[in-house]
Amino acid sequence: MSEFRTGSGRLSLDFIRTLRWRGTEGAVEELATPEDLVAWIRLLGPFDADIAITAPPPATLRLARQTREAVYALLKAARATSPADCPPEARSLLNKAASAPPPHPLLDEHGALTHTAADPVAALLSTIARDAVDLATSPLLPRVRDCAGPNCGAWFLDTSRPGTRRWCSMDRCGNQAKKSTWRTKHPGAG
Repeated sequence: MSEFRTGSGRLSLDFIRTLRWRGTEGAVEELATPEDLVAWIRLLGPFDADIAITAPPPATLRLARQTREAVYALLKAARATSPADCPPEARSLLNKAASAPPPHPLLDEHGALTHTAADPVAALLSTIARDAVDLATSPLLPRVRDCAGPNCGAWFLDTSRPGTRRWCSMDRCGNQAKKSTWRTKHPGAG
């Protein structure tokens, strides 16, 4: 498992980032094992550390990857033309995933908010599918951007006031772009 990328502004966009460098020969599957899926859920899901999330069977890992690709297909179609142009099999898979119960909030005895689910994996896939459907039909969709990093390809939701954000992450792609520009302007410098 590699370090998961976060910070896209939407859970569904973070989820499609688990296929790094999509569409290139160097594409990397970050959900290679059931344990990787659990690690991603632990990082981005709403569950407290004491909630048991067991490694799912291989069929559930395949379903998670299929859900990710359906999210990508939906958002790609929505960005290009319309959510209605999403392939029917992707739409069907997302509708089915979205129909599962999402994580539900609980108020614990100390007044703190926690979340639980009978099946945390299915619950988070439901949340991801719901988020993707919401985003694809939202007025925010035009603010989904492609990272300007030449080797990135990630999508992010630009929530900046002027709507001019260029990179998925200033710490990663933005910093690399600034270093590259500096080196171009200062050849031979450290």
